[in-house]
Amino acid sequence: MTGTTETAAVKTAAGAAAAPAPAPAPRPARLWRGATPWLFLLAPLALLIVFTYAPIANMVAYSFTDWDGVSPELHYTGSENYAELFTRSELFEVFWVSGYYLAASVIQIVAALYFATILSFNVRFRNFFKGVLFFPYLINGVAIGFVFLYFFQDGGTLDSVLSLLGVETDRAWLGTPTSANTSLAAVSVWRYLGLNFVLFLGAIQSIPGELYEAAELDGANRWHQFRFIIAPGIKPVLSLTVILSISGSLSVFEIPYIMTGGATGTETFVIQTVKLAFQFNKTGLASAAAVVLLLIVLAVTWVQRRLAPDDKVDLV
Repeated sequence: MTGTTETAAVKTAAGAAAAPAPAPAPRPARLWRGATPWLFLLAPLALLIVFTYAPIANMVAYSFTDWDGVSPELHYTGSENYAELFTRSELFEVFWVSGYYLAASVIQIVAALYFATILSFNVRFRNFFKGVLFFPYLINGVAIGFVFLYFFQDGGTLDSVLSLLGVETDRAWLGTPTSANTSLAAVSVWRYLGLNFVLFLGAIQSIPGELYEAAELDGANRWHQFRFIIAPGIKPVLSLTVILSISGSLSVFEIPYIMTGGATGTETFVIQTVKLAFQFNKTGLASAAAVVLLLIVLAVTWVQRRLAPDDKVDLV
């Protein structure tokens, strides 16, 4: 009986080995299967090229001309715009204003990480607080600028609240460079805190829950869980937020332009570039300034990636 079974098994195996392989798909079908992903990417790639890469190429081309932004004629000037840009030190002095926003971005990242860590655990009303923190990011930047313009004006909302608390102040919050830049940076923190909060919260919630359970069994408190589980697990997202914060600090535009128009020492590099293009009709010089800003952001990003590479994190 055993020999018969073995013989049948051998014949079955031999028959399976001798069975012909499935015929390959026709060439048109294989070509269609390979082209399908590119067909799905066609529309977004077209939009990316038309609205991102083509304008960047035009900007680089304009930076080598004397175009005023209005005249149909433009003349090639070589590197004169870049020479003028780097020989006029006052054009780069506005980067000192970015220091206020860079310092504010540190506070913003710390606060976002703190709230994301707290609300990732089971606390009461956490969904409500998540909405409160993220809501400012959904508001239009122009609306935020006008709201806080009235908030910081003399006798405005801030002065009224301080007077109710018994604090009398005659400070012009947007009247001096220090107070104005500090106030504008605080508005930026309020607006963009929600973005960093959501990024951190998503990264924390992607960490397996078994790690927290194992840590609690080992007697780890919340600080130990943050130090040895959360912090290593969100390192790639933390690097991303640092890059976004640095690039955002160098290219601040919306809030100071709406609230002060660059007055009282609040002019940023982007506001200065916009004025060169649309107020002084020096589109070629403004394009060169925009190219320089792009190269600075790329260089800062490259240095940051070299100093803190995104190594693979294995918490298990």
